[in-house]
Amino acid sequence: MELAYYSDYAVRLVNSEEPGRGKDSLTTVEAVRDLFGANRSAARRATDADLTRFRGVRARLRSVFEAADGGDETLAVDLLNSLLLEFPVSPQISGHDHRDDDDRPLWHMHLADHPSNATAGYAAIAAMGLAFHLTEYGVDRLGLCEASPCRNAYLDTSTNRSRRYCSDRCATRANVAAYRARKRAEADRSDSTGRSAEKAHEATATTDR
Repeated sequence: MELAYYSDYAVRLVNSEEPGRGKDSLTTVEAVRDLFGANRSAARRATDADLTRFRGVRARLRSVFEAADGGDETLAVDLLNSLLLEFPVSPQISGHDHRDDDDRPLWHMHLADHPSNATAGYAAIAAMGLAFHLTEYGVDRLGLCEASPCRNAYLDTSTNRSRRYCSDRCATRANVAAYRARKRAEADRSDSTGRSAEKAHEATATTDR
């Protein structure tokens, strides 16, 4: 079962909003449909009514990432379980590809949703994918970017659980900001040391007089 593919549904939806920057790309039905990626048949079900519903699910998924990022493992699981109960799916065997050596189907496990609307279908797959990722790799693999003000969600797939940023761009920006902060601190310390030495010299000169 393509766990990374399904869990990415959750990441895509959460990252359609950047609260720290006041940005929200989820403003049209087309934006909703784009979230489905290659699953165009499911995307076609989206209507204007799904905009509000998608934003509600997005807030709940972000809460899962926030709880995980904050170290509250139980809360993250509870929040995700509530989504799983509300938006259930069924596993289904699919054979849309074929083996290289013959014409037999290459069977896969997929998540079959039976939604009443596009939001229910998307939420079911996103929640189940995130649940698979959480149970397979651990709650601490769900994170929020540390590069302020980004806070985009990401799934840590590094071998040493070291990921802290959602992208190379944010990592570079954070490293540059940290470097500049260190340089400012060094300059401030140098100025402070220089002023202290100058005052000490003045005090010595006054005493000599």
